[in-house]
Amino acid sequence: MLDVRRMQVLRAVVSSGSVSAAATNLGYTPSAISQQLTALEKEAGTPLLEKVGRGLRPTPAGSLLAERAGKIAEVVSATEAELADIRAGRTGLLRVRFFHTAAVGLIPPAVARFRATHPEVQLDLRMQEAELFDDVVAGETDLSVIVVGDAVPQRRGVRLVHLADDPYRVVLPESHPVAGQDRVDLARLSGESWINSAVTSGDICSVLLREAYASAGFTPHVALETDGSYSAQGFVAAGIGVALLPSLGLDVVHPGVEIRPVVNPEPVRRLYAAVREPVADRPATTAFLACLRESASAVVRPGRS
Repeated sequence: MLDVRRMQVLRAVVSSGSVSAAATNLGYTPSAISQQLTALEKEAGTPLLEKVGRGLRPTPAGSLLAERAGKIAEVVSATEAELADIRAGRTGLLRVRFFHTAAVGLIPPAVARFRATHPEVQLDLRMQEAELFDDVVAGETDLSVIVVGDAVPQRRGVRLVHLADDPYRVVLPESHPVAGQDRVDLARLSGESWINSAVTSGDICSVLLREAYASAGFTPHVALETDGSYSAQGFVAAGIGVALLPSLGLDVVHPGVEIRPVVNPEPVRRLYAAVREPVADRPATTAFLACLRESASAVVRPGRS
C-alpha cells in the first residue's frame, strides 16, 4: 500500500526540482528525504525520479503519484475545514426522531428556532411511535424524544436529558357538569365512558393511565380508541365520552371541549431526549436541545436537570 506521507514528500521534490530544496521546504534532512523516496519506490514497484543534469524530474509513475498527492492534500484540507465546521456547530447532519404528540407543539417550534440560528446544519426528522430509544442505542439516530416512566433507562453510549414533565388533562364536553370547575377530581369521572388515544400494549403512557385510574379507584369503561389526541377531542366534543390526554397533545384544541387539570391523582409523563454520546457535546446537538427545552417550557412544565 502506498504511504500518503511519502507521496507528499515526492510531490515536494517534484515541485522544487531537487532533494535539497524539498528538504529545506519540509524541514527535513536530504538523507531523510532520500530514504522516504526509496521506500515509496519500493511500494510503487517502479522508479519515480530520474536525474537530469544536476536536478531531478519525475518518471511517468512519479508524475502520477505527485499529481495524486496534490489531490489528496486538497481533500484532506477540505475535510479538516468541514470537521472544524462540525465541531463549531456550523454544519453537519443531526438525525432526530420523535413521537406523535411531540410533533404537535414541541418539535415544530424547536426546529424553527434551530434552523434560524443553524441554517447549515441538516436535520433528518422522522415521526415514529416505536423503537425511539432502541434506535439511539443502535446508532440509527442521533437524538430521540422519548417518554420515560418511573425507571429511567440506562444504556452505555446514550445520554438522557430531562426536557419537561407533561401532565395529563381531562378533556370534557362543554356541557359536562364539572366542566366549570378549576380542577376535576378523577374519581368523579368513574362512571363516564372514556375515549383513549390508541397505544401499544405495555406502552409507558398506557401504564401511566392504568395506574391513574386504579389510584382513583375505578376501571374505566373505554368506549373508543382513536389514533391521536385531536381525533379523541372530536369524539369528546360529540358527547361520546371524556378523555385523559397529555398537555403536549393539546396545543390544538378542538371546538366544543373544555380542558381542565385533574387531581387525585394527576398523571404526569416525563419527557427526555435520548442522545448518542459521540454527538451529545457537539454545538449543533446542544443548540437543538436548548431549542427543545425552550419549546417545552411554552407548553409543559420545564424539566429539571
